[in-house]
Amino acid sequence: MDNYAENFKDLIVVEVKRRIIKESVPRIKKCLSKLSQEEIWRRPNKETVSVGNLVLHLCGNVSQWVLSGLGNVPDTRERDREFSETEGISADKLMEDMEGLMQKVSDVLDSLSPADLLEVRRVQGFEETGVAILMHVTEHFSYHTGQITYYVKTNKNIDMNYYGGIDLNKK
Repeated sequence: MDNYAENFKDLIVVEVKRRIIKESVPRIKKCLSKLSQEEIWRRPNKETVSVGNLVLHLCGNVSQWVLSGLGNVPDTRERDREFSETEGISADKLMEDMEGLMQKVSDVLDSLSPADLLEVRRVQGFEETGVAILMHVTEHFSYHTGQITYYVKTNKNIDMNYYGGIDLNKK
C-alpha cells in the first residue's frame, strides 16, 4: 500500500508540473511575446483586467495555495494589488518572476508526501486537502492561461500554434 501511495503522489505531482510548468507557463510567455507593453496592461473594459493583471494574479494564487498552503511558508499575498497594477511591469519582468516562482513551486511539489495530499489545510479561508489544492491551482492556472490566449488571438488575429506539428485528429 505504501508503494501505491507513493506512486500515486508521484503521478499527481508529475501531472501538475506538466500542466502548469511545462504547458501553461510557456504559453503565457509566448502570449506576452506577441504583445506590446501597452497591450499587456490594456483593460478592455471596466469589468475586465489586463493580461498583466492576470499574470500577477496567477503568481499570487499559486504562491498562496502551493507555497503557503502546501509548503508552509508565510502567506504574504496581497490579492487586491494583483488587480490594481495598471502598467510599468515589463513582459520580461513578469516572466522572470513567474519562472522564479515556478522553481519554488517545483521544490514544494517535490517535497510532498502521500500524507500531504490527504491532509486538510486552510488556504484563502477554505479547508482543502492537498489533492484539492493541487486541482484548484491546476485548473485556475489553465483557466487564466486560456483567457490570456484568447485575448492575444482576438487582438492579434493569430494562431498561437500550441500544437504545431501534432496531428490532433489522430485516433
